[in-house]
Amino acid sequence: MSILAQNKFLLSSRTRVNPLSPPIPRKIVYCVANTVDVAAAGATTTKPKHADGQLVIKREFVSPPLTLGKASTYHYVLNDPSLRSTWGHRAWVASGCTTVLISLAKSIVGAASSHIWLEPTLAALVGYILADLGSGVYHWGIDNYGDASTPIFGTQIEAFQGHHKWPWTITKRQFANNLYALARAVTFVVLPINLAFGDPILHGFVSVCSGCIMFSQQFHAWAHDKKSQLPPLVVAMQDAGLLVSRMQHSAHHRPPYNNNYCIVSGIWNQLLDETKVFEAFEMILFFKLGVRPRSWSEPNTEWTEETETVEQTTAS
Repeated sequence: MSILAQNKFLLSSRTRVNPLSPPIPRKIVYCVANTVDVAAAGATTTKPKHADGQLVIKREFVSPPLTLGKASTYHYVLNDPSLRSTWGHRAWVASGCTTVLISLAKSIVGAASSHIWLEPTLAALVGYILADLGSGVYHWGIDNYGDASTPIFGTQIEAFQGHHKWPWTITKRQFANNLYALARAVTFVVLPINLAFGDPILHGFVSVCSGCIMFSQQFHAWAHDKKSQLPPLVVAMQDAGLLVSRMQHSAHHRPPYNNNYCIVSGIWNQLLDETKVFEAFEMILFFKLGVRPRSWSEPNTEWTEETETVEQTTAS
């Protein structure tokens, strides 16, 4: 389903300032001995020599702290290592793609040898439809329940919370970095099926469903990209409803953050939202377990989207 990140989503944050508030003048008094390096607002400057023990008064402007409900700016570093693909990431993506292609090949070969095409094709269609539903259920779950300390899913939960605050950073992740966690899960699930079964109908379902799940994070990233930056084929598939559209997914990133969870094609979103399926699940969990979903108390500063600002330096 929609597992993000592998790495914690909090990127190399350099400075957070409130762009709506003017800087506040402040006096700094410090004692110097010979040459002193003073770091102010993230920059290091060298002061001239003074007599040992001399007090120096320096007037500077500093930004006020963030005000709740105000827009804020998030600075990130170009080429941040947490956004890059490693050879380990690429290996897992290659492994996931290989297992999916083997399953698809077994479906095609089996259908050709048995001269049955309708059943494997229908199974593939069901796999495509259920992959979208699965992405929505998983997305709803990790958006609303658990935290960074949750076993197994903690990293993914933390990543999705960060995604609400900085949604545009998913477009900065390199391909394998964005997909490797899903590809790893697909490898472990699909490889045993490839070894144990040869039924073309089963593999028609497995290959398409697992493939859509593995690439759901790429579909998700495309839903955050500008139309002008996307390949024409991707735009056409989004417009046709075959992939989740930018307009549909953007509604998920607006208050109250409790709709449009599906991120493969989005075909389930309208039905699930109109019938309030997830709200019913939330009520059941609340009355049975006493657990409140996160969407009941949002929005707050944790999910308030910040403005994209790129720090014009590169990470080492």
